[in-house]
Amino acid sequence: MTALDAAPPVAPVAAPARTRRASVWLAVVAASLPMFMATLDNLVMTSALPVVRADLGSSVGQLSWFVNAYTLSFATFMLPAATLGDRLGRRRVMLAGVAVFTLASIASALSTTSEALIAARAVQGLGAAAIMPLSLTLLASAVPPAMRAAAIGIWGGVSGLGVALGPVIGGAVVEGVSWQAIFWLNVPVAVVAVPLLLVAIQESRGTWQRLDWVGVLMLGGAVFLGVWGIVHGNDDGWSDPRVVVPLVVAGLLLPAYVAWARGRSYAVLPLRLFASRSFSVANVIALFFTLGMFGTVFLLSQYLQIVQGYSPLEAGVRTLPWTAAPMVVAPIAGALAPRVGLRPLLSLGLVLQTASLVWFAVLTETGAGYSSFVAPLLLAGVGMGLTFAPMATAVLDGLPDEDFAIASSANSTVREFGVAIGVALLTAVFLANGGELTPAGYDGAIGPALLTGAGAVAVAAVAAVFAPGRGRAGRPRA
Repeated sequence: MTALDAAPPVAPVAAPARTRRASVWLAVVAASLPMFMATLDNLVMTSALPVVRADLGSSVGQLSWFVNAYTLSFATFMLPAATLGDRLGRRRVMLAGVAVFTLASIASALSTTSEALIAARAVQGLGAAAIMPLSLTLLASAVPPAMRAAAIGIWGGVSGLGVALGPVIGGAVVEGVSWQAIFWLNVPVAVVAVPLLLVAIQESRGTWQRLDWVGVLMLGGAVFLGVWGIVHGNDDGWSDPRVVVPLVVAGLLLPAYVAWARGRSYAVLPLRLFASRSFSVANVIALFFTLGMFGTVFLLSQYLQIVQGYSPLEAGVRTLPWTAAPMVVAPIAGALAPRVGLRPLLSLGLVLQTASLVWFAVLTETGAGYSSFVAPLLLAGVGMGLTFAPMATAVLDGLPDEDFAIASSANSTVREFGVAIGVALLTAVFLANGGELTPAGYDGAIGPALLTGAGAVAVAAVAAVFAPGRGRAGRPRA
């Protein structure tokens, strides 16, 4: 035996702490950038809708479908995308989603009719469905548990920023270039995001299980038919069979899915997840929070242009007190969650947002100038920042790692359902009160719509009372 043979094995040298931290933050950027692109396109068109309407000759109903075609497709396919990620590789499916999203963005930019744009937006949502939930799953797997709450806080801030900055970036691009440039912007973002994902995120898989196509059809059908009925209620009449039948079928599909999923371990949304109080509460909050807030974003961004006379860029810039705050507040909320618990952060954030929507309703109905909007805009932004990260943490709180993908996908589905219902419902209330897209058409119509949004966020605030307290926040089981 030689001296070399007798020498003890050399222990691997641990990476310096600074290097480990750098790799963690690179993973945060890699997971968040595609998600920012997907969430940005949720409402990026809101500032551009008046311009698109003039260019393509779109109807009011088509304007809402420019947003809802994306969110419906987004919401419908997130759960099956999570299942595919578990089977084929989460990073691989996410990269495929980036590719589909980018190609559909190009198709959106090249659209010359309202129908073509709606179709392209639907395909865009399909790509986004493979991005949004898997980004959180990959991030949670890539980050050590001790840093997970802070990383999710940054992820939540980027998520909120993407949704909230949609009207700002849309307005800037529309005024500076054209509405088509909104979609061309996604191409360079994708070019940067793909190599980052390949370098910073390792491939991961979950439990192999069969695809629940029956469940996908049931839940997807409930989402689609429910939104369809609400969107067409004012145009066709609430007693019209084309409205009543979809709403009734949507209502029947939900209990039908519960009956189908009971006892099926491969169900697209396993009912066992709802045994977690944290998961259930987070989804109730997600539904009513997004319903109220993003329905308001849809109406308020157009109000600033049509009633107050601002250009798309001017309107977007004037929402900055709202849109910039989550970027600062959400990471702080994520860092605070393990110390103070999720309940106080969520409760405070949702109460602030409820108050801001009531304030908006009063200001819009009294014809107040923009300076009066600054305080409630800031209030709404702080409230959103306090909600995004704790809500994302609450979804995963207490669940094993193998459930992260499906839990994140379920929450993202609920949020997109809330966005779609919010835009449809608040628009329906606006039209039911005689609202029109004219300077005088908002009088007496936007107030009831915004108060409806405030009521929805208030429901979320009540649900937050049942969120996890200080003892469990931010500590998912291994």
